Parts: sequence; structure tokens; C-alpha cells
Amino acid sequence: MVEISAITFETYAAEARAEIEGALIRWTEFDADCPGKLREAIRHSLLAPCKRLRPLLVLMSAEACGYDRVRAMPAACAVEMIHTYSLIHDDLPAMDDDDLRRGQPTCHAQFDEATAILAGDALLTRAFEIMAKEISPPDVAARCCVELASAAGASGMVAGQVEDLAGETENGGLDALEAIHRRKTGAMFRVSLRLGAIVAQADSEQLDRLDSYGEKLGLAFQIVDDLLDVHGSETAMGKRTGKDSERGKLTFPRLLGLEASKFRARQLIDDALAEVNEFGPAAAHLESLARYVVDRNH
Repeated sequence: MVEISAITFETYAAEARAEIEGALIRWTEFDADCPGKLREAIRHSLLAPCKRLRPLLVLMSAEACGYDRVRAMPAACAVEMIHTYSLIHDDLPAMDDDDLRRGQPTCHAQFDEATAILAGDALLTRAFEIMAKEISPPDVAARCCVELASAAGASGMVAGQVEDLAGETENGGLDALEAIHRRKTGAMFRVSLRLGAIVAQADSEQLDRLDSYGEKLGLAFQIVDDLLDVHGSETAMGKRTGKDSERGKLTFPRLLGLEASKFRARQLIDDALAEVNEFGPAAAHLESLARYVVDRNH
């Protein structure tokens, strides 16, 4: 394994993304029983160019705990499949009704609503199949499946989406908004860090620190996302901007204002960085990724 401090974050991220892309391609080849249209729809959404932040977090977490990132790849790809399934479904007319994602037509816009729903369903189940088959020993695979199911389920990401949709028409305060995004966005950031640590068989203190880092990072990411919806470039973002304000949606800039939102995001990143200080040089890429999240323009 390459020493953490020996390469820059940009080089590391580019190399790791290439490995992630290769694994995602390999694990979405499917057999002859998978209809061609379904395979095409799955790959249209899953393989579109994007940051791959969540799988990167899995790999970085494993490495921070002294583990080879290649062995954490099944968990990293499972997280990305869950994330992509959620985006496909979020974009549907019944929910956010978006026609652009990752710089290309959304799945239902490119194909049709039924195919998009089924593509999301297939990615959801494929994620758990990969972890169950590819992670060892079996007790670690089982623990990973439980963790990811909990984070993505009715009390995690799905709950956050339900509350987020309600937030388009209901008034709420900062505590309510943060609670929504701790589930909708934060749950998947947290589980990404947790999966990397679990695969690496980290101790409880390491797991707790990475979990806390993920919670803070996820909330900061959402604040920046809200800010970019206000002043970001649609071309850079790869999706339509300004839609939150059009819908009167509950967002951080709406509640706090732009400057206070920026301050809150940076405060959260500082707190996240404090959580991984104990890992020393092994956390260098986690630190760089946190700074990228708060400084990003897309």
C-alpha cells in the first residue's frame, strides 16, 4: 500500500476513483437474464461522472485504520450503489422532479419512470449481494450489511427524504432542518466511514471518532449544497440550481442567511478535523477531503 503522506490528495482521489469505476463496471455486467434496457439504465446513472465522495470515505477510513483500500472496495461500491439508487428515486416526478443529474438526463428522463424505479431497485439489492459475497470473514460481511441497511432505511436516509419533502411546505427551525439532513445526507456519510472501519476491524475508539467525523462532514456537505443551490453554476453542479428557493424549501441559507451558513459549515469541518487528529498522518486524506467539501464549487 502506498504511504498516505507520499502522494497528494488530488492524485490519491484520481487513482482511487479509477479503481472504484473499474469495480462498479465489473459488478454491473450482470448475466444474460438481466434485460438490456435495465442494464443500460443502471449504468447510465451509476457510471455517470461524479465525485464518488462516499466510496472514497470508505476507502480512506479503512486506510486510516491501517487497512488496504483494495479489500474495502466491495463496501465502497455498495455505498455508491445505495447512493445512486436514492438519487434515481429522488429525481422522479413524484419526489424532486429533476431532469438533470451529474451533467446528464436523469434516469427517468433518459428512459421512463418505470425503468428508473426498477433500476433503483436493482442497485439497492445489488449492493447487499456484493457485500455478502465479497467481504470476509462472514461475520464482518453480516455486520456491514446491517450497518448499511440501518443507515439507508426507514429511520435513516429514507426517513430524511420523507422529512425533506415535507419541509418544502412546512415551517421549521434549525434543529428540525439539521435532524432532516443528519438522516438524509449524514447517515450515508457516517455509514461510509463506519464501513471502512468495520472492514478494517478497527477498535471501538477509532470507530467512534470516524463516526463523529462523518456526522459533522455530512452536515457541512449539505449546508454547502444549499449554498450552491443559491449561487452555484448549473454547468459545474451538473444539476438544476435555484429550485429550492423556487419551492420555498427549508434550507440553511433561508434560515441562517448566507454568511452564517458559511460560518456554520466551516465550524463543522473544524470539529470534524479534530475527530481524526488522533489518527496522525494516516488521516491526511480524510483531512484533505473535509477541506474540499467546505471549499467546493460543485
